[in-house]
Amino acid sequence: MKKSSITKVFMSVTAMATACVFSSSTLAERNQHVDFAKVISSTPIYETVERSVPEEHCWVETVREEHRGGKSSATPTLVGGIVGGVIGNAVGKGSDNKKIGAVVGSILGMSVANDISKRNGRGHHTEVNYRDVERCEVRYHTRTERQLQGYDVVYKYHGKRYTTFMQREPGDRLEVAVSITPRNY
Repeated sequence: MKKSSITKVFMSVTAMATACVFSSSTLAERNQHVDFAKVISSTPIYETVERSVPEEHCWVETVREEHRGGKSSATPTLVGGIVGGVIGNAVGKGSDNKKIGAVVGSILGMSVANDISKRNGRGHHTEVNYRDVERCEVRYHTRTERQLQGYDVVYKYHGKRYTTFMQREPGDRLEVAVSITPRNY
């Protein structure tokens, strides 16, 4: 097929489709029109909805804090060493034995004094402080709400009553589309 033949066929199909669309809409317009009906009642329809709503709850509480002091004091250990050295010196006989007794007594005295001070907690101190701290937590509570869903509308057209559901309140009158079709067609 030539290019001009394709163009002619395309133009013919387009013209026929356009004619069909306009003729069917013209027929629909001839068989349908807009009129108004009187609204008899309009009842709002609500739905109960439950929602979980977060709510932050905060309070202040006093907190105790303990801090252990630094290293223990060396005083008990030193005193133990001196006392042990004096006793070791007194127990030893002869100058060499007195020296050895003093050294051994000093070492043992220091060790015993150190163990006793650790057991009794001497030399360590604990500092206690209190401070206010804000604490928060999220609590959820259920909130119930009524939400408008729409309106049940009763209206009258040419003496007959009809009902419908609408999203908005219609007012005193309602626009209706009236379609006429032959009965035995």
